Formats: sequence, structure tokens, C-alpha cells
Amino acid sequence: MKNFLDKSDSTKPPKVGEILEGKVIGKGRSAVFLDLGPTGAGVIYGREFYEAKDKLKNLKIGDKIFAKIIELENDEGYMELSVSGASRELAFEVLRQKKENEEILKVKILGANKGGLMTKVSGVPAFLPVSQLSSELYPKVEGGEKTKILKELQKLIGREMEVKILDLSQRDEQVILSEKAKEVDKKMEMLKNYKAGDEVEGEISGITNFGAFIKFGENLEGLIHISELDWKIIKDPSEVVKIGDKVKAKIIDISNGKVSLSLKKMTVPGTEDSRNWSNDKNLIP
Repeated sequence: MKNFLDKSDSTKPPKVGEILEGKVIGKGRSAVFLDLGPTGAGVIYGREFYEAKDKLKNLKIGDKIFAKIIELENDEGYMELSVSGASRELAFEVLRQKKENEEILKVKILGANKGGLMTKVSGVPAFLPVSQLSSELYPKVEGGEKTKILKELQKLIGREMEVKILDLSQRDEQVILSEKAKEVDKKMEMLKNYKAGDEVEGEISGITNFGAFIKFGENLEGLIHISELDWKIIKDPSEVVKIGDKVKAKIIDISNGKVSLSLKKMTVPGTEDSRNWSNDKNLIP
């Protein structure tokens, strides 16, 4: 916040949108007057007063507060100010710094919809999309039914999570969070021990309409896309695997912390033997 305020140069004329720190020099029934130092005097009144009255009512003469310039000079010669506007501006500046520093934040989930979870960060509403949940919390719903996904997400209301800021837009007052982002660095380090072509043993941890998740190694998880479950075309992954099944799979790609695997089976030429090709590397196409 200090860095943000340091951007203001007292030698330059003030401008609309600038945030200043002022000292309370007077209070009325619906107005607060501030001494802004070399910049002059300002007033918070009208709609701006009522929007922030809960915060303003406890101020005493001599107290300091941040305010945003919304008009350089009114009919009485005062600079018109907004406290709520300054609060939003400062909150987003804090969030920008947290994003740049890739800081891990603790949030409490306040609500859910079919697209993800809702919370607040530094008093600013924020959204955590389903796609940004860790593999542990991702709703692995068979068939991908949205109503079932929503029920799983609603179970997370009230839960505290560690997240990172993925994206934010002050203009749209939008903050997008990621729960899985905090795991990426640790996961990338662990994945250095693996490469495409490696065979892993694991357990099917979830099934969706687009494939199956497999846990392997030290709490790693990857996706076996439906097209990589069998050589034949299938419509439902549960035709091939069930949750809890112990399987062997081949890593076909590792990218940005995501692991893609294959469980395809093939028949050994000249035999009736259908097996997971990963049991015999000579069978790799």
C-alpha cells in the first residue's frame, strides 16, 4: 500500500481518481471534512457519505483516512472525496501485490454455483472456478451432471482453503482464484522423477464422463482420457474401470503440472491374450 501511495507526487496538481490521505478537521450530520495538506481541503458528503457512514461515524477530529478524489472543486471550493472508492482501489492494489508475489491466501467458501465457489479476499468478492480446484476436491461426478456437481460443491461451503490469485480485473471488479495453483510448484518438483513412456502403478480415484483419474506415486494424480482407456470406442469410462481399481498405466504426456496417461489394452498378435501393454514394453506401438 505504501508503494501505491508513493506514486502520488505532492508537487504535481491533484487529479480525479487519485487517492490521498487526509486528517479529519470537521464533522457534520452528513459530511466529513479533511485536511489534505498541500493539496487543500476535501469533503465527503451526499451519496459518498451514506455509502461509508458506518466507517465514518466513529471518526474523531485528528483521525486519518484514505479518500479518492471524485471532483477537484465543488461550488463551496472543496475537493469532493469518496471513501468507498478509495477502499476498493486500495483493496485491489493489495490484491495485485499478492498476485505478483504469488502469495498463498486463506479464504472461507461462502457459496457455490454450477461453475464454482464464491468467497471474498480482502473484502473483495472472488470466484474459484471448478477447473481451478485441486484434484483432491474436484467433483468427480459420473456423467458430469451439473446438478450433481453443484451438490458436491455445496459440501465445500464453510470450508477454509488455501488459494492463489489467478487473475483480477478492477474495472470488472472480478477476482479469480485457483486452489490447484498452490500445488503446482510442489507437483512439478515431484514430476521431475517421471517422463513420457514411464509405466506407473496406481488406483482409480475418480470417474467422469471424459475419463478416469488415477492416483500414483507420492500423492500425484493424472487423467486417463476416455479415448485412452481402451482401443475400442466406449461411451462410459465405468465400462472399463471402477473407483478403487488397481491398474498400471503409461504416461503419455506431462505438461504444466498435468499428467496424461493411457490404459489401452491390445491383443498380442497370434494369441488370444489381451493385456495391458504396459506389462510388456515390447508391445508398445
